Amino acid sequence: MSTENEGNEGNAAEAAPSVPSAPPVPADAPQGAPGSTPPVPPQPDVTATQPQVPPAHDPATTPMAQVPPTPQPHTPPPVPPLPQSAADAGWPAPPPVVPAYAHGGHGAHGGGPVWGPPGQLHTPDAPRKRGAGGLVAAAVVAALVAGGVGGALGYWAADSNDSSGSSGSTTVAASANPQDLKRDPGTVAGVAAKALPSVVTIDAQGGDGEGGTGTGFVYDKEGHILTNNHVVASAADNGQLTATFSNGKKYGAEVIGRAEGYDVAVLKLKDPPKGLTPLSLGNSEQVAVGDSTIAIGAPFGLSNTVTTGIISAKNRPVASGDGSGGSNSYMSALQTDASINPGNSGGPLLSAGGAVIGINSAIQSTGSSTGQSQAGSIGLGFAIPINQAKNVAEQLIKTGQPVYPVIGATVTMDEKTGGAVISDQGASGTEAVTKGGPAAQAGLKPGDVITKFNDTVVDSGPTLIGEIWTHKPGDKVTLTYKRDGKTSTAEVTLGERKGDS
Repeated sequence: MSTENEGNEGNAAEAAPSVPSAPPVPADAPQGAPGSTPPVPPQPDVTATQPQVPPAHDPATTPMAQVPPTPQPHTPPPVPPLPQSAADAGWPAPPPVVPAYAHGGHGAHGGGPVWGPPGQLHTPDAPRKRGAGGLVAAAVVAALVAGGVGGALGYWAADSNDSSGSSGSTTVAASANPQDLKRDPGTVAGVAAKALPSVVTIDAQGGDGEGGTGTGFVYDKEGHILTNNHVVASAADNGQLTATFSNGKKYGAEVIGRAEGYDVAVLKLKDPPKGLTPLSLGNSEQVAVGDSTIAIGAPFGLSNTVTTGIISAKNRPVASGDGSGGSNSYMSALQTDASINPGNSGGPLLSAGGAVIGINSAIQSTGSSTGQSQAGSIGLGFAIPINQAKNVAEQLIKTGQPVYPVIGATVTMDEKTGGAVISDQGASGTEAVTKGGPAAQAGLKPGDVITKFNDTVVDSGPTLIGEIWTHKPGDKVTLTYKRDGKTSTAEVTLGERKGDS
């Protein structure tokens, strides 16, 4: 490749190997008497600009084999006057020792005439553009020069070695087209290739014409799609839902059930295709900070987008709304730095092995502080752990409504209170601690501050709710709480609440 644009035009280099001063003479051409060859014009000194090129790899500088002289008869016939130049003999002028494009500078012309057999076409070079265009032009000139010398060599070899008139090709045959590149299953490309056919882009349009785009993935072979509640909330009543697969095929869908508190929803394809492949579900309890993650979704409507990152934290308390004025959702989330943006919601968060470990649900952003109307990723994304989402999905498919574990006490939603404070009064004037409920049976009272849920530190009401909802009704848990400056523990058997009301 030409280096004319690389700033080394003035660098000195070693002299190039010599080249013949005139084209080779075919073997059957008349020979002159010894010593009758016309003098060769002196070549210009190009050692200051000629880069050293190994003779074995550059046909433009490789010396050609000498042609043995034809034996002369005892009485030579009259010899016609020899041509005074290569042009008189029908040959184009020999090429310069150094192709013009190797001299450096930014001139308008890219090279001299092409050296080849009589009749070879020569097209003057067009003015060369600088930058990338210059590189292209230089490459073209180099190909022409090499092709011209190759043509002369081919002409001489055919004439001297093949009396039948056939000539050997100087073209190197290209190898067969390579097969499609394959990626190992453990690579990001391998995981993405396997998962993408089971991921759908969801278009939700409400009855009022409002809606948005989210993501979901195939949960089972019956055509159930798992996604976020806030993705489908606008179309849950009298709306229209469409699921588009990575191959572009679209299918109508309907809501089977949704859980506002968990931010989980299950759809069913109206006419599911055959051969659906559900994504494999992993175990979110076994995820460790630092594990690799792969997120698939449709950020800002860009379907089938794959991003990567790691698990940045576990058990991260997150509270978010569904965008329709409904109840907030709470989760003890997996935090990841994989790029997640609006439209990724409901899509799978995969492990390095391709198993679903979470459902991408929320992002932390600076949009509210900068006045942006729609925030983007800053490397703080949150996913619902798949163990929790699976439990919710099974309930929704079975009954159409969610079931929540509860402790039977109302806590404040204030942050930075040092724990979850049991309120003095419940919603709508009810009692803060339900009579006969789990908290009451464990001896908890209004004003108690719950500081730990099992081994997890609780710093606020949302954190406590998120931890409770990672369990099932009937599970036994240990609560640590403070009352009048004294720390105590209590064992609580979780109760249940059906539905979102």
